Amino acid sequence: MKICLIAEGSYPHVAGGVSSWTQSLIENIKEHEFIIYAIGAESKNRGVYKYKLSSNMAHIEEVFLDEILDLKGFYGKKFKITGQVKDNIKSLIVGQPVDFNILFDFFHNGKIDNLMDFFMSKDMFNIIKEAYEEEYNLIPFNNFFWAVRSMIIPLFFLIKVKVPEADIYHSVSTGYGGIIGSLANYIYNKPFILTEHGIYTREREEEIIKSNWIEGYFKDMWIKFFYNLSNCAYDKADKIISLSEKNKHIQAEIGCNMEKIYVIPNGIDVSKFSHIPGKDPKDKYINIGAVLRIVPIKDVKTMIMAFYMVKEQIDNAKFYLMGPTDEDEEYYEECRSLVENLNLGDTIFTGRINIKEYLGKMDILVLSSISESQPLAILEGFACRRPFVTTDVGSCRELIYGKDHYGQGGFVVPVMNYEKLAYEIIKLCKNKDLRGKMGANGYNRVLNLYTFNKFIESYKDIYNGFGM
Repeated sequence: MKICLIAEGSYPHVAGGVSSWTQSLIENIKEHEFIIYAIGAESKNRGVYKYKLSSNMAHIEEVFLDEILDLKGFYGKKFKITGQVKDNIKSLIVGQPVDFNILFDFFHNGKIDNLMDFFMSKDMFNIIKEAYEEEYNLIPFNNFFWAVRSMIIPLFFLIKVKVPEADIYHSVSTGYGGIIGSLANYIYNKPFILTEHGIYTREREEEIIKSNWIEGYFKDMWIKFFYNLSNCAYDKADKIISLSEKNKHIQAEIGCNMEKIYVIPNGIDVSKFSHIPGKDPKDKYINIGAVLRIVPIKDVKTMIMAFYMVKEQIDNAKFYLMGPTDEDEEYYEECRSLVENLNLGDTIFTGRINIKEYLGKMDILVLSSISESQPLAILEGFACRRPFVTTDVGSCRELIYGKDHYGQGGFVVPVMNYEKLAYEIIKLCKNKDLRGKMGANGYNRVLNLYTFNKFIESYKDIYNGFGM
């Protein structure tokens, strides 16, 4: 059976939790072939993969959004489009419910040879003008036009690209990835599975609210746009996989049919962490570590501020930020500058490393993300019997406190609250026995409830359930 996995902004170009999950799935389900449909931001990453490709990888289809900049068109061409198409494009712009089947059919019926010709046509101009007059006529039209252009052209571009044929389509997010899965489901009438690692719409909503590049009066338009994309994926998917009960209920709150949702938590092979190097007995530091990409969603600055407070009380504390720094170099430089401005010694950015060479040397592990699903970093830290201090995102609370008898594996604190983050880290720094007890609790939880075999077998069952 051939399975098309659809990734957005992750595998195989970006290392991280979702990408590692994808690699594990492909490597351990060898009885099926996989196609990767990868949606990326920059075409400079074409063919640049962060992972060794598995032998059952049949093909990688790469689509990059910056290629839109190369598209050319001519003003004024006329298209014979139906009222239904006009209405649905206008609904997409103003955030009303959209029938995506009509848009899928429109962009694949052969009438649109050149996307930019269509966007620069009188027909499209009139649709934008009507949307403007109905909802946004108190702001300059010129601003509205360019905001709409940047919002919908990437979507139309992706809808027009031919999707490779497969037996099953499996997207690892809603958003653009979910749209491609929905499109394939519509064109080929093949099953579509959605695994939503985080809650895509909530993550985009947070980014848009904080962003400087979207003017205030357009933020609501962008947020509704992403909700429309997710609603399409929720509607089209045959099965929707959530990583935790918490996320399952959030998905239901924002419109997903609860009966479609199955919870399959991540899992790891604990035995792979049983012989990793431990702490040097001569090392007198208390080593605090974070396994992460240095990107804004990980809120590294809050972590640094917390360590500044820790250092005021724990002189022999050392902080390791373990992970790649090249995904958002500007943010990485801001983090480095913050460390320098705070004159914060004993802070080490390791860059990309083999995490197994470092985890055993840590005393305490930290996660300060503003959004997560079910972090593999916590499962790996627990496999090394290390306690965690995390923010209250995704399934972190479920992992740390559990709904079982294994006991507390660390502490959960509010998002962006460096004072509480520091307080709990300091508590663990001062109490070696507590660190040991919480590390053991976490180890027992992951050993018994988050096994790698269970994770893989669950996906095999789902794929085979759609067997041709």
